[in-house]
Amino acid sequence: MAKYAQGWRRRDFARAAALLALAAGVPAASVRATMVSGDEAPSGRRRALMKEVSQRVLPRTTTPGAGDVGVGDFVILALAHGLDRSRAPVASAAAPALARFLRRDGSLRQLDWLEAELDRRARGDFLRAPLSVRTEILTRLDAEAFAPATQDHPWKTIKGLILTGYYTSEVGGAQELRYELVPGRWDPDVPLAPDARAFSSDWTAVDFG
Repeated sequence: MAKYAQGWRRRDFARAAALLALAAGVPAASVRATMVSGDEAPSGRRRALMKEVSQRVLPRTTTPGAGDVGVGDFVILALAHGLDRSRAPVASAAAPALARFLRRDGSLRQLDWLEAELDRRARGDFLRAPLSVRTEILTRLDAEAFAPATQDHPWKTIKGLILTGYYTSEVGGAQELRYELVPGRWDPDVPLAPDARAFSSDWTAVDFG
């Protein structure tokens, strides 16, 4: 974890910026020019936390996991720039429970909330908990956030950005999914094998939920 204490490296920032540009549909140059600074700048522990959380959401299988490809940095950058309405004011019904994590404009500091919430559930340092405990904590958090009766929940935004970051990366878009930008022909009926992968160029076949 020592390498995270050195802060943002130019290569790491450029990689996350490129992912953000692809997901948001804006020129990469304009993203690079807006550095994450001040209160939004990530600490070394927070970068390590987001890398671990991303890896638990999409672990390594036959392809690298989300943490392996830098999705944690993407999420930090995306939240700082308000991707997926992450800088919108929090609904009043949820505000009391999240009050200490709100900015002056009413938007939520999602990473502050996530760090505190995971440490609370781990009864200490989430990153020092055994892998099985970290996985169980995130599994329960995910189940709570996506329960039928739950509406606005901070985890939904964070998880959505993890999925977006991964499936717009080279690994997610070209290895985890099948990449064929311009199919050579149209087949009205294609056999579906058990190991078939969705096409990354066909967004109607990609379920980020």
